Amino acid sequence: MNLAQVSLPFVKRLPPELAHALTLSGLKSGLAGPRQDPSRWQTSITLKKSGLKLFNPVGLAAGFDKNAEVGAVLTKMGFGFVECGTVTPKPQSGNPKPRVFRLPQERAVINRLGFNNKGLSTVAENLKSQTQRANGPIGANVGANKDSADFVADYELGLQSVLPIVDYVTMNISSPNTPGLRDLHARDALKDLLSRTEAVWSASKAQKPVFLKLAPDLDGDAITAITDELAASGTWLAGLIISNTTVSRPHGLRGGFAQEAGGLSGRPLAALSLEMLQHFAAEFSDTFDLIACGGVDSGEAAYQRIRAGAQAIQLYTALTYRGLDLIADINSDLRLRLSRDGFQTVADAVGVDLPSSR
Repeated sequence: MNLAQVSLPFVKRLPPELAHALTLSGLKSGLAGPRQDPSRWQTSITLKKSGLKLFNPVGLAAGFDKNAEVGAVLTKMGFGFVECGTVTPKPQSGNPKPRVFRLPQERAVINRLGFNNKGLSTVAENLKSQTQRANGPIGANVGANKDSADFVADYELGLQSVLPIVDYVTMNISSPNTPGLRDLHARDALKDLLSRTEAVWSASKAQKPVFLKLAPDLDGDAITAITDELAASGTWLAGLIISNTTVSRPHGLRGGFAQEAGGLSGRPLAALSLEMLQHFAAEFSDTFDLIACGGVDSGEAAYQRIRAGAQAIQLYTALTYRGLDLIADINSDLRLRLSRDGFQTVADAVGVDLPSSR
């Protein structure tokens, strides 16, 4: 038993942001110790569109390593890929505290952090160090400052800064904690975003894969509009990450903080994020790399997303309750499920539950 396993019960008793800060400090100091070589889990996959080579399909979602301080360590502890950020052009402190709330009965978290980070200049320098030492792909999640007069200009600047450094970039237009940010899902706004950021990507000497992270709270008209704009945007985008946190509150949600404002993540998000994945996989499984995020906390959940069309998954909230051992547990379970169902590789199982695959 290592220090991370011993300390998890203690850390879970601390206020969420203090627990997070102590965890980062432990990882930076090396106290958690190295894990097993992820290649031995035999769940490697190369994403079709982006070409990203993953030792395993279990990635860390943005939000944990906001300032790109421990990404390399985490790739050595088992993650197949790590997404740092969200980073904005200017540093910002985020929303007033308290702003993170655990719902232990639901294995969930509500946050209204508001893109707190040290800004693009600092994070870009940190990313250079992380990518040089990592055992797997390191991505950067870029966003917009809350006081920006032009959100799209912030994404342009983010891409320009990090494309030469990282293995991939995610444009996060789906956080519910920056007022007006989700308006970028609207048809005209999304068209403007994709057109202007494509110009930045095309002009860059480092045309790394770019993903778009979507919200789960989309109605039929919104999905249609996004589908149309993605189809018209050409082939420069590598893929979609589905999805961010939800502003909805499922009926019967338990816990004293259940009605706090912010984005809900964890197990209660699972059904909604899966539904969104199924919508976009039906349309784009042959066009984009799809990464499933939201409510993935077990090998069963990961396998369900893979069969629904995701080539990889991301998690974060589940670590709050399960710790880093969850990575090995998911990969071990995935290997057993693949073998049980007669699949030789993860890629063989991708999308087999899509209607066109039956």
